[in-house]
Amino acid sequence: MVGGCVRDALLDRPFEEFDLEAFGMEAGDLERMLQDLGTRVDRVGRAFSVLKLRDFPVDVALPRREVSVGAGHRDFLVDADPDMTVEEAAGRRDYTINAISYEPLAGRVDDPLGGQADLERRRLRHASHRFPEDPLRVLRGMQFVARLGLEPDPDTVRLCSGIGWRELSAERVFGEWRKLIVRGIEIGRGLRFLQASGWLQAYPELLATVGCEQDPEWHPEGDVWTHTGHVLDAFATERLDDDEEDLVVGLACVCHDLGKPATTRFVDGRLRSRGHEAAGEAPTRSFLARLTNRDRLVEDVVRLVVDHLKPRQLHQGGAGDAAVRRLAHRVKRIDRLVRVARADAQGRPPLPPADCEDCDWLLGRAEELRVRDQAPARLVLGRDLIARGLPPGPEIGALVERCYQAQLDGAFEGRTAGLLFLDSLLRRRAVAGRVPGGSGRAEP
Repeated sequence: MVGGCVRDALLDRPFEEFDLEAFGMEAGDLERMLQDLGTRVDRVGRAFSVLKLRDFPVDVALPRREVSVGAGHRDFLVDADPDMTVEEAAGRRDYTINAISYEPLAGRVDDPLGGQADLERRRLRHASHRFPEDPLRVLRGMQFVARLGLEPDPDTVRLCSGIGWRELSAERVFGEWRKLIVRGIEIGRGLRFLQASGWLQAYPELLATVGCEQDPEWHPEGDVWTHTGHVLDAFATERLDDDEEDLVVGLACVCHDLGKPATTRFVDGRLRSRGHEAAGEAPTRSFLARLTNRDRLVEDVVRLVVDHLKPRQLHQGGAGDAAVRRLAHRVKRIDRLVRVARADAQGRPPLPPADCEDCDWLLGRAEELRVRDQAPARLVLGRDLIARGLPPGPEIGALVERCYQAQLDGAFEGRTAGLLFLDSLLRRRAVAGRVPGGSGRAEP
């Protein structure tokens, strides 16, 4: 047993997957032996060097020699080497804490690189001089320090600072950011590792927040970069353990103040960032484009960034039901927005935790209006107009939208009332068509 399952067992942390490394066996013999278990075996990885057991959370690999033949993370020649020693295999791993192995039949722990001592000291240290061969290991370090509360070794940080990031695919990068968001306990610590390693330059949208000062009365914690780390730490304490939901909200927390560098000004002797919510849309899109091509995810995050101050603004303004419905229409999920706003309010130490009265108020109003986790459903549909004799065409869309805007304003509730409103609208439209000089369209 190697890698994360051994590491987490030593930390008394739960784990669900097993990585096994088989020494002294040829690839064909190993595959036949696994197939004798009666389960499906899939060959994956570079040069099909990893065998996955379809019915079990188990990956089995032979120790591999990887020789770099270029600058990219795919530029390797991979050959299985059954005769490789445990010590040599350990040196090909990323960090010492992942280079500990356990031989279960003999009950023997092999730790040639001192990974157990590093775990005890909560230290992240690279395994060997081969560390730079895969640049992704820097981002793995980012999420490891966040998940395990580790302090990076200075020599490892220096080594990371000399590694380039431009050859990494967005898919691999996104996988590490995802682990940071949905598994990190001290996410701010992970971001600081990224900064110390010089890799923040890969994300200029985040880099711009470093040194972007804020009004000390509202943000005694410091600049926008520091605030973002505290917000993410607050978010991590209230995750739902629903990876997709946590990913959307966590990424919104990362991006929520990306508009501040472009909008922060001294106004009447105080720092202000007026309009930073809307200004955050462009840098949020460019940042997320470096991570993923999942359009739906990007749109969900952008909606939360652009409206992240709305809970406080609507509460302070005594907003009515129409404003809450319109907000639900824009962000689609008010419950997500409240999570972002709550983390934002908590991320300002040494101020005491905010009571988030505005968040509680908005969530309560949204529940009463049945828009807590969805946009208001359209009560009047195109088929209702077709059933009343209108031919298909753009006018139907315009009338459906007219009804929907009235619904958001509270002109009617429920489908029956919506259809009555539609009939009234059509009658006015018909009357207007009979009046000399009338336009044939219903009046507003």
